[in-house]
Amino acid sequence: MKQKRFFLREDQIPRQWYNIQADMPVKPMPMLNPATRQPVKEEELYPIFAKELCRQELDTGRRWFDIPEEVLEQYRYYRSTPLVRAYGLEKALDTPAHIYFKNESVSPVGSHKLNSALAQAYYCKKEGVKNVTTETGAGQWGTALSYAARLFGLEAAVYQVKISYEQKPYRRSMMQVFGAQVTPSPSMSTRAGKDILTRTPNHQGSLGTAISEAVELARMTPDCKYTLGSVMNHVALHQTVIGLEAEMQMEMAGEYPDMIIACFGGGSNFGGISFPFMRHVFSGERRTRFIAAEPESCPKLTHGKFEYDFGDEAGYTPLLPMYTLGHDFTPANIHAGGLRYHGAGVIVSQLLKDGYMEAVDIGQHESFQAGVLFARNEGIIPAPESCHAIAATVREALKCREAGESKVILFNLSGHGLVDMSAYDQYLAGNL
Repeated sequence: MKQKRFFLREDQIPRQWYNIQADMPVKPMPMLNPATRQPVKEEELYPIFAKELCRQELDTGRRWFDIPEEVLEQYRYYRSTPLVRAYGLEKALDTPAHIYFKNESVSPVGSHKLNSALAQAYYCKKEGVKNVTTETGAGQWGTALSYAARLFGLEAAVYQVKISYEQKPYRRSMMQVFGAQVTPSPSMSTRAGKDILTRTPNHQGSLGTAISEAVELARMTPDCKYTLGSVMNHVALHQTVIGLEAEMQMEMAGEYPDMIIACFGGGSNFGGISFPFMRHVFSGERRTRFIAAEPESCPKLTHGKFEYDFGDEAGYTPLLPMYTLGHDFTPANIHAGGLRYHGAGVIVSQLLKDGYMEAVDIGQHESFQAGVLFARNEGIIPAPESCHAIAATVREALKCREAGESKVILFNLSGHGLVDMSAYDQYLAGNL
């Protein structure tokens, strides 16, 4: 009988994170202080992030960072996550392609986001921080940070994009169960929120607005740090545990991916599964394709401009060199709330600019169609964000069928959709 799932032993779980910046042929351009237009120094980030995270963010020379034992201890509860051969999906598509997926939905909070939330909460606790704050779209990051904060004895305040707060009440409930305070953004609790609502009273929110509020709260509150679930370099660093595991698991399967696909909002799960494999492309050992699947309604990679821009709407963050639709861009109210961000991470933006990866945009109907097809053949209901990766995988698998090519495709199933069923209800009823 063919083996379908591949797990690692506990002693095989990676003990280091991989920093792709050390191997990039062209280093990312520096973040700039918006006041001086000079490269941001590590100490300038201290008021916002934990100091160790600031060091990780700006380090372009060190290839490997040790995972703290306290974080590894928590990883062992759910890692390794399984690598799965999607025989059912292959059969449904009648494709000669071999399709694998890394199932990050098995984490305690149902998504890959916990990989970085545990690390960020740990470093904040180690520094003596008592409170953490963040933003969240669909709620997967907010849920992960709320849980991680509870594990390390921190209080968490989460600003959730207002449309997602209303669309996904059970995500909000999960955060509250873990003890977090959840506020729909934009709100009247911060100057940034008040300014946004004064300009646009019915503003439904965006990740840019929620980031502004969370950063403001962190800067104004003693013993409080801001945490972020995507975009930043240190977040992608923590997520490389996904790709490092997948490398070993693909070897167990006796295959190597011709292409790697992940959905794309700010770049955390894309970088997490792609970066460890990409180092072999830099060295000339492999010629793997890397495909980022973003929503058609928020296409920063496929239709954005590469330029310096703020990471939030109010302009509180440093200026980031990235593909962006503009920090005041308000995306459509799609259900893939985790992908509704105006810009791409600095590392990913440089990699796209240099031709090491490619991007596709996926419409909401196509993404849900692919998600339902996957659920009916693999038994897992994917998050609306993950549906974009599945849709891109379906496209590539059908190309293989047309060409008669047996390519190996690996995609990241970043999370399950069990608390997103209202979105599926609307899709099945034809009301999206």
